[in-house]
Amino acid sequence: MVKHDDKPFTVVGILKPTGTPVDRTLHISLGGMEAIHIDWHNGAPARGNERISADQARNMDLTPTAITAFMLGLNSKISTFSLQREINEYRGEPMLAILPGVALQELWSLMGTAEKALFVISLFVVLTGLIGMLTAILTSLNERRREMAILRSVGARPWHIASLLILEAFALALAGVISGLALLYIGIFVARDYVLDNYGLYLSSMPPGQYEWTLLGAILGCALLMGTVPAWRAYRQSLADGLSIRL
Repeated sequence: MVKHDDKPFTVVGILKPTGTPVDRTLHISLGGMEAIHIDWHNGAPARGNERISADQARNMDLTPTAITAFMLGLNSKISTFSLQREINEYRGEPMLAILPGVALQELWSLMGTAEKALFVISLFVVLTGLIGMLTAILTSLNERRREMAILRSVGARPWHIASLLILEAFALALAGVISGLALLYIGIFVARDYVLDNYGLYLSSMPPGQYEWTLLGAILGCALLMGTVPAWRAYRQSLADGLSIRL
């Protein structure tokens, strides 16, 4: 990256933070932009005696001969597209009028593909966790047959035992959801200032919306569905074992 140490600027003010990448920008006048490039040739800085100092640049005509872009606001939004077409069809200069809203929408449409890919990866992560939970519960059923026999001896019915396993699967999933939300907001709280200072991005700590609650509810529903597998097996074992244990 090319530096302009030979032409320093004086900071005259600091804008209020906006929580956007604008917070990481420097705003200078067009004359200042012309001054730091006044001794450049073919896109490269001058070397040796060809370099122009800051004092010499102040005494030179710094009126810009060309600009690369500018923001244009309209009093009437109805004429937006007609003015855009007029600028694009202007023959005097090769100019291009871009609507920021449309350009950002195209950018977000490109980002949407990556967002969908991350969502699919998240689904596989959740599915892997649910399968791991199911495997752990199924593996522990044989070790719990004595406990089931004790519960049967005190009056528990087979469907009581099956309900306990479904409740266990739901409790594990609920604990995972709560701990995940807690870690998320703790991470946002810890990293918010660092990300804002270094990248100009503000991490919002708003509570989950309707879409997020729907996803969390779907995870808990899948956990209940997964819990029916060990619950059915425990139900059959309880009917077969009765008050005794057959290993």
